[in-house]
Amino acid sequence: MSAVPDVVVLRKARGAFFTPPDVARFIAGWAIRTPGDRVLEPSCGDAAVLRAAADRLAELGGDRHEARLHGVEMHGPSAEEARLRLASSAVGGAAEIRIADFFTLDPDPRFDAVIGNPPYIRYQDFSGEQRARSRAAALRAGVALSRLASSWAAFTVHSALFLRPGGRLGLVLPAELLTVNYAAGVRSFLMEHFSGVRLVVFEERVFPGVQEEVVLLLADGYSPGPGGGTDHCELVQARNAADLAADLAATIWRPAGAASKWTASVLQPAGLDAYRDAVAAPGFAELEDWGQTTLGMVTGNNRYFALSPQRVTELGLRRSDLIPISPPGSRHLRQLSFTAAARRQLGQDGAATWLLRPGCPSPAAAAYIAAGEAGGVHLAYKCKVRSPWWRVPCLDPADILLTYMNADTPMLCANQAGAHHLNSVHGIYLDPGLRQLGRQLLPLAALNSVTMLGAEIVGRAYGGGILKLEPREADRLPVPSPALVSERARRLAAVRGRVIRLLRGGRLGEAARAVDDVLFADSGLISGAALAEVRNARIGLAARRSARGRESRS
Repeated sequence: MSAVPDVVVLRKARGAFFTPPDVARFIAGWAIRTPGDRVLEPSCGDAAVLRAAADRLAELGGDRHEARLHGVEMHGPSAEEARLRLASSAVGGAAEIRIADFFTLDPDPRFDAVIGNPPYIRYQDFSGEQRARSRAAALRAGVALSRLASSWAAFTVHSALFLRPGGRLGLVLPAELLTVNYAAGVRSFLMEHFSGVRLVVFEERVFPGVQEEVVLLLADGYSPGPGGGTDHCELVQARNAADLAADLAATIWRPAGAASKWTASVLQPAGLDAYRDAVAAPGFAELEDWGQTTLGMVTGNNRYFALSPQRVTELGLRRSDLIPISPPGSRHLRQLSFTAAARRQLGQDGAATWLLRPGCPSPAAAAYIAAGEAGGVHLAYKCKVRSPWWRVPCLDPADILLTYMNADTPMLCANQAGAHHLNSVHGIYLDPGLRQLGRQLLPLAALNSVTMLGAEIVGRAYGGGILKLEPREADRLPVPSPALVSERARRLAAVRGRVIRLLRGGRLGEAARAVDDVLFADSGLISGAALAEVRNARIGLAARRSARGRESRS
């Protein structure tokens, strides 16, 4: 019986990306150590990984007639193909392949190794009963996953529950493991239940035609109970899958906490050490030490509520119907300050610098509100859940505006215009005692190499190579301390004009170096050699992010 053609679109829909042979051989070689090892592949596809496992068992002298290989696959034609491929292998003839949804199986902790390439389905497409089963499976292990979790997260945790004590977990996972907030529980689980955690990261794309960057998780010494974990990871950097055949050295890396992001794990040890030493010095603080970072106002329909001066005139709206805003987006905030003159110029150029927010609507505003209802604006979710629907919840103007979707680096921009901000940017409300100093100099002082590297570490990379910084992540952004900024205030003020000119010329790196010279020269905070390591580390992380963005557009 011939199998139904498993076209690329259908495989992608169920998150199936078949594993390159070099990767399959490497994982099998690491995980399988004796001819008696019992091996499970919980999403075996057409047996790319199990075939490598069969070859490894044969190499170790395994018995063809012993059922040491076990696979689970929910796609029937792929499962049949797996059986056929294994039947011709040296020790795979007795392999057991089960057609099932892995999340419906109760844990059976009898395997020495669980290996494979879990399905990768983003949360937008991972819904319904399958999502509910996956979350229940992860919760069985004590890991509560948010609704943002993609399929691989629950798969990783559930797979570990099939290991005997001392067993090994070898999986191909998205690099999201290192960077996303929803994987915090998975990271904690791994470090709490395995005595050794090794990560293999790649400089180049491993799966041809697939955008996602991957990491190999090699977790050894499983302990179902507490007390068997580790406080560090071993990190191996490989150029590509073919590079796995080489004898690659591992470095030790200790995250700040088990659940903390592991983004910094891809840094070279010298860059990571230099960064950690710098942010631990008295001259650095976290952004939350300066004040509070908040989300911007959510209108529910920016096209309707955010208005240009020309549109305000056409509608006949009064000043009492409006509040001044920083226009949607953040391109105009890639500078040290946002002034009233800059806002006026944006308005003259057609940007939306006003927000409809009447207290008691004027006749013109009432007419515009009626037109909005006729057009269904009031039916949008954010409008529907507030009363009246046309009154956007208002925030006071922030002291500083923070860009949070960035192609290069997040920018702090003093809000000299006193404009309100929408949710395309964040607002920083400085502590009263730091307001004057912060408004004048924090945006300038934050434009340094240590802070820029910190943004790459605490933020997250999104499709297109964009670096995103949520308020909780911004709170942890390392920035110069109030004491250091106050001490260097005159020097910072003296270099301000030069930095502004460099930013206008698109020379971000030179601008950061100018600030570095002011903050760190003769300060004892960081040596010249260590600062060079920090710069190189930031360039490396940003280059990886940008490369992923180019790949996603190709």
